This record gives sequence, C-alpha cells and structure tokens, in this order.
Amino acid sequence: MRRKAILHDYMKGQPPLVILLFILLASCIRISSHRMFGHERKEVRDVGSTLQLFVDDWLIEKVQNVYFKLHSPENREVVFTFDKPWEGRQIGYITILQDGEIFRMYYRGGGDLSREYLCLAESRDGIHWERTNLGLCEFDGSKENNIVLTGKDRAYCEAHNFAPFIDRNPAAAPEERYKAVALGRHRDEAGETRLALSIFSSPDGLHWKKMRDNAVITEGAFDSLNTVFWDVVRKRYVCYFRVTQRGKRGIARCTSDDFINWSKPELLDYGQTPPEHLYTNNIIQYFREPHIYLGFPVRFIPERTKIGFEEKAIDGVSDGVFMSSRDGLHWSRLFMEAFIRPGLNPNNWGEAHGNNAPAWGILQTSENELSLYWVENCLDIPRLRRGVVRPDGFASLNASYSGGEFITHPFRFEGMNLKINYSTSAVGGIRVEIQDVKGHPIRGFEIDSCQEIYGDEVSRIVAWKGRTDVRALSAQPIRLRFVLRDADLFSLRFE
Repeated sequence: MRRKAILHDYMKGQPPLVILLFILLASCIRISSHRMFGHERKEVRDVGSTLQLFVDDWLIEKVQNVYFKLHSPENREVVFTFDKPWEGRQIGYITILQDGEIFRMYYRGGGDLSREYLCLAESRDGIHWERTNLGLCEFDGSKENNIVLTGKDRAYCEAHNFAPFIDRNPAAAPEERYKAVALGRHRDEAGETRLALSIFSSPDGLHWKKMRDNAVITEGAFDSLNTVFWDVVRKRYVCYFRVTQRGKRGIARCTSDDFINWSKPELLDYGQTPPEHLYTNNIIQYFREPHIYLGFPVRFIPERTKIGFEEKAIDGVSDGVFMSSRDGLHWSRLFMEAFIRPGLNPNNWGEAHGNNAPAWGILQTSENELSLYWVENCLDIPRLRRGVVRPDGFASLNASYSGGEFITHPFRFEGMNLKINYSTSAVGGIRVEIQDVKGHPIRGFEIDSCQEIYGDEVSRIVAWKGRTDVRALSAQPIRLRFVLRDADLFSLRFE
C-alpha cells in the first residue's frame, strides 16, 4: 500500500505524456507476464454432449506427430444399372433418402438433348434396388415404367435436376411432407428469360404439384443438382445451388423460414484454399450430429481433355471431394485430395459432369456401416456404385507406429462418460488424459491412470483405473490430451 501511495504522489507531478507512456508500459509488462507464465486467456469452447468429428481442426490446439487423414469409402457392389430406354448415358443428379423402412432413389433419365424424366427406384437394404412400376407417365406408348414426372419442356425444365427431400419441419402440412426444388424459368428486369429454381410439394413423393407459378430463387446458374433441406438445428430451410465464383463453377446458399420467401444468395467461404470447379454440392446435415454439415461435391477439371497413352479425346475429368462446415456458410477444405477417385475403369474418365458424381444422401445400412453412392462407367452404360464408411468414418486423427499426441482447446462439456470412435492395429493403442485449462493433469485422470484402449469400436467408454464417471468435471473448462500409436480417432462424445 505504501509503494502505491508513493507512486500515486509521484505521478501527480508528471506531464500527461509521461503518464500515458507509463500506463502503456505497465500494460505491456502485465500482458507479457501473463504470456510468459501461460496464463493468457484462452477461448473456452462449448461442446455440450454433441458428437465431435475430426473432419476439421476446430477442437485441436496442439499436435505432435499426429495427422488428419481422409478415409475414402470402401468400394462395394454395383447396385443399379441405368439401362432402360428412358434412362441412358445422360442420367444423373441422384437423390437417395429414407422414408420409414423404404429407401428411395430419385434420378434423371433421358438427357440434355432429349426429353428428361424424373425416375424412382426403391430398396429395403440399400443394396438391392428395383424400379417401381408407377403408371404415371407415358414413354413410347406405355405407362409401365418408373417415371414420376417430366417437365412441360423437353429438356432443362423441372425433371432436369429435380431434388426432393422429406420435410422435417414439424409445422409442415401432411400434404406437403415431401418438397423439392427444380429447374424453372424467370424473366429478369431486362425482359430476358433465365434459369431459376421453382418449388414443388407432394404428400407421398409420387404425386407432385408446383407450389408457386413463379420461380423463388432467381440469382444463380442452377444447371446442377441444387440441394435443399430443413435444418433441424437452426430451424430454417437451406438451399445450395450452382453459381459462378472466382471464375469457376461454385456454390451459394439461400435460407428461408417458409420455403417460399428466400434470402439473397451468399457465396460459400472455403478459406485460403485455391478455387476449383465444384459442379455439384451434395451438401447434407450429418444425421448422427446435425450441427455438422458435410459436402460431397463433384470436382471438374475441364482442361484435362486427353487421357491414356493414345490420348483419347474427352470433355474433361472429375472426381468426388469432401468438405465440412459448422455453420453451413464457412467450409473446411482441410482435405484437397479426392474422396472418390475415377479408378482403373477407363469408362470413369470422361463424361465429366456425370462420372464419379456422389449421390445426395447417406444411408445407414447396418449398425457399423454407412452407405454412400456414386455414378460410374458413363462412357458406356452408367451404373451406380455403393461404397461404405464406418459411422463418423470420413476422416480421423492418425498416428503411425512411432506414436504421437494432441491436445484440445479448453472446452466445457455435459455428460457422464467420454466415448470414442477409434481403430488401432494389434500393437497400437490410445490413452487419454484430462487436464485443467492451464494444461495440468487433473488428479485421477492422468495419462498413466488411463487404461490403454486397443481394438476397433464405434463407441468405447474411456476409463481411468476403472473410473468412467466424469460428471464432476463438467462444471469447469477442461482439455483432453490423447496419446496415440498406430491408431485412428474418428470422433468423441460426452454422454
């Protein structure tokens, strides 16, 4: 107190400039001392009991010999061949969804230069798909086909890229349980007719009606699979569609509270990654954790027009890529490599807008298996390939045989147990330490107290000398330290 009084008396006699310099110097000393001793303020994140996928670095602060790893789907069987006369090589824009115990696949038959059709196939296991004889539309003098609808114009109209979804909005009317966006027309202020998006509804996914005569989203390119759904977390409709962005094919979004009135388009933000042609978007809310958006765009490389030793002429090449977001607008492209490669089949190289194009939608086809689908073989008779990943298995934090570790940002959680989704080799393993916000191990939850985890499980409770209950720590910010050896960590959750 005496020192403070002396300092106060001294400062009273100094010029204002000296006083200002003294205040600035004191502030710098205070800030430096906090940083020196590790007491700087850290942003404390709130994870609650949400599932944390390692598809981005949002939760990670420090890593040592641990790397993010993309896990492409494992190829499974060809589940469908588009060989009917109303289908053909111009098929595409596939939507796959679940309605009760039935899986449904909508797709475009026909083509850009002939009449286009919205078609439907159904399955009970995601593997065996059958065309449903609907009797709704005539083709070549017969209604014995699986055509749901066709546009009023021959091509580039409605059936061209019809994108249905089941509306999870609790306020949705039963007769509008299914909704969709599709290609329409809009007359701009200059009197020119341009492509736009129109909206449709249906009680059963079979009998559709246009909800408005005029298109509702009018700023964009739209000649792609434009996806739409009800965001169950943010309580609004979201539509993603094709635009031109930095001289490339890109993606924008609009939002709506009522599916009729839409916001102005916003371009998606990919951070500092180089621009690429993203022809489709295939953006979904991840059903196991709807706070997370996942996207599976088609990446188009138009300048690659020759392939093979004989340099066969093609119209460009394409593959499938992966991206993620926590708000739907700002996207992580942590993985720039392909999620789906064209592979050894030469018929997968070319027909660039269709080949290797992922379908919109993911199906859970067994307890430990998610099924994804993509089009292949478009230089001959197109077909649909199934691939599988484990739940949450799109990406992981990976350590090699020599081992590594990482530490999270400080965060708060809710729950009784820490569960992890992981895979190790026979010699690999994972240990976990719970730390306080300053990085000190919390007693009873040190790394040496953690029972080493090895094996391969989607949901494993972490234990420290048999202790699994972590509820007492939920009142304070914590960090997690993971030590891994020859292991992958896909996700974690407090439950």
